[in-house]
Amino acid sequence: MSLTSREEKVWQSITQWESSYFDYEPTDFEATYERWIKNQLNQLNPVLIEKMNNFIDSALFHVHALIQNSRYQTDVREKLLSEARIFNPEVEIIEDLQSCTIDQLTYIAQQQIARSRMLSLAQGGLSGTGGLLLLGMDIPAMIALQVRSIQYIAMNYGYDIQKPSEMMMSLKVFHASTLPKRYQYESWNELLEEISNGERDSFFYVGDESVADVSWLSMPLKQGMKGIIITMLKKKMVQGIPLLGVLFGAAMNYQKSREVTEFAQKFYQKRFLLEKQS
Repeated sequence: MSLTSREEKVWQSITQWESSYFDYEPTDFEATYERWIKNQLNQLNPVLIEKMNNFIDSALFHVHALIQNSRYQTDVREKLLSEARIFNPEVEIIEDLQSCTIDQLTYIAQQQIARSRMLSLAQGGLSGTGGLLLLGMDIPAMIALQVRSIQYIAMNYGYDIQKPSEMMMSLKVFHASTLPKRYQYESWNELLEEISNGERDSFFYVGDESVADVSWLSMPLKQGMKGIIITMLKKKMVQGIPLLGVLFGAAMNYQKSREVTEFAQKFYQKRFLLEKQS
């Protein structure tokens, strides 16, 4: 099936995004920082790295389970179906959303993406106050918010994350979107290859079920560095409020949320169009 003129324009916008997003030239500061991260990872014991990867994989699956079983997720699911029925009254299940146009689905997705980014902004601001509990919860809370955002985007384009295959795909998208920029292009192509080789209607996931790897461990290291900076900024009070820390934490989390949701949005848009073509 050929794409409509509007779908062709969306396809072209995704292609332009790929060209600009993956054409990454780090600044001198970023290159130095990445080298420091790489050196820290190289000093870790391989056995410890494997244990950390297994722990992270297990934690991600538990995060997914908690989100899936929450009342909020059920409400979001019903809200998504209700919004889709504005454009197509016959929408009953998540897969029916693929009967909507790409413009309609993009419009619905952007509403939730905006809310997700605002939540990340608020959560980052709270961690920026420098409280020990809030700083300790920063990484788990950020991961939960980002995983939830990606799963919503997946459902928005008609991919039901209650299926094990789609659950795994959403976690792999999360992994790819949170990698250092120099690894993301390779992971992007691996995701596209996986959907082109996989069975579209398969219920169970067939493939490598591991998510975390050594390259992904730079993310928690970066978050740890963010925590150190926030702790330092905590001493600079403005009318009793660590304003610089709050602004720094909010900006960092908002930027990361923006990158993750943009990556996921482009991936599921491209997947939607690829499967429509086939």
